[in-house]
Amino acid sequence: MRRDVRGGKRGDGDRRHQRIRRTDPTRIHKGKGDSSLTGVAGLASFGVFCRERGVDADLERLFFRLKSSPMVVYPMEAQLRLLLDANVAGEHRVFGLESLAPDPLFVRLAGGVVPSIDTVYRDLGRFDEGALRDLEAMMVARGLTSVKRLRADHLHLDIDTTVEVAFGTQQGALPGPNPRHHGRPSYHPILAYCAEAGVCVGALLRPGNTSLGDDDAPMIKSWVRRFRARVGEHVMVTARIDAGGDCARILGGFHDGGARFIAKGKWGFDLRDAVRAVKKWTTVDKDAFGRPTRQVAELDFARTSWTELGHTFRVVAVRSNERDTITQLPLWSGLDYTVQVYITNDFETDIDALAWEYNGRAEVEPAIAELKNGWGIGKIPSQLFVANQALFLLKLLAHNLMRSFVRWAAPQLATWRVQWLRRALINIPGRLIRSGRRWYLRVPPRSRVRLE
Repeated sequence: MRRDVRGGKRGDGDRRHQRIRRTDPTRIHKGKGDSSLTGVAGLASFGVFCRERGVDADLERLFFRLKSSPMVVYPMEAQLRLLLDANVAGEHRVFGLESLAPDPLFVRLAGGVVPSIDTVYRDLGRFDEGALRDLEAMMVARGLTSVKRLRADHLHLDIDTTVEVAFGTQQGALPGPNPRHHGRPSYHPILAYCAEAGVCVGALLRPGNTSLGDDDAPMIKSWVRRFRARVGEHVMVTARIDAGGDCARILGGFHDGGARFIAKGKWGFDLRDAVRAVKKWTTVDKDAFGRPTRQVAELDFARTSWTELGHTFRVVAVRSNERDTITQLPLWSGLDYTVQVYITNDFETDIDALAWEYNGRAEVEPAIAELKNGWGIGKIPSQLFVANQALFLLKLLAHNLMRSFVRWAAPQLATWRVQWLRRALINIPGRLIRSGRRWYLRVPPRSRVRLE
């Protein structure tokens, strides 16, 4: 499949009956340099897509004011498109522009010249709070366009945080929750991800000393309401969050925002006592000898903070002796069970079904890993926090646009990871030539470069 869609061909294989002999590479001579060769021919297709979908127009409308002087050489909208192209081509850092500067197609799309990286750094530092809000809204709007096109009856909104480790003295990089580099300064962004569409629909870069809690509840509630308003009231929206979201205001924000939610319960002595107090467990799975391997129960439990805010939630537990997990809670002597507790505002769905639905949240972990490895959101390019936040949102915008671009250019590749997508659709060799007062892009015969 990947061979065909990438323009490859099956090897001759058994059709050859004579012994092959490899060519001596020392007999291949270097010819004259050809400045018309490009390695990112797919950026032309991406540029056509962005122009047709109004991305260029939106960038100009929203960010022209940041560099509005008539003496400006590099308009802000052109700089942002330059960075979008660079990220789509696989360059995650600003100084990666220097490696793309010799490419004739990249230079042509950039307006005939690639600015110095100092100019780009200064332009990223021009962002203010209003511009950051506009960039986040644009990123979300492009992601929600992909969500809307799915026409799904049920969508999942996964909320999670991650850590961006700083190896310098960047503004806002402070010690905080850091599972791998303890005590290392970092950023602690929070993301909202739609599992079905594979796009980001909410993001905020935060200093490293922040954690998930009450202060994030208004923002998460606004994300849920925005998501709900765009997908329509007829679509079921289920928000999922780990134990860090076991907070009365966050759970209330999900509920008040119009979403069904499933959250992992945060362990404490009160919750453990409630699990131990359960007298009746319902068996949902048995082993070959008829012994229970998975049991569920509903808990008589409510946190004081919930009742103070006027909320009533359902608390359920699932215990299993087959779950492979690091955390084992020995709540019963002689019984080797692992217990998981879930909180929800759904009082009707079967308990076991709720637990399996929550397990689907595991998709957000590889999604964040792809955003870090494939889009470089974990790389911190500037000393200024506002510049880092702008580039963070720009990379998420590039990710959302890439997902839409794939459905436009090659829908059969929609499930591929970004590294394979770049190989198939962006990092394509070609030759940019001018003939008869027109520009032409010559590419391999079976390449997927769409220019109409």
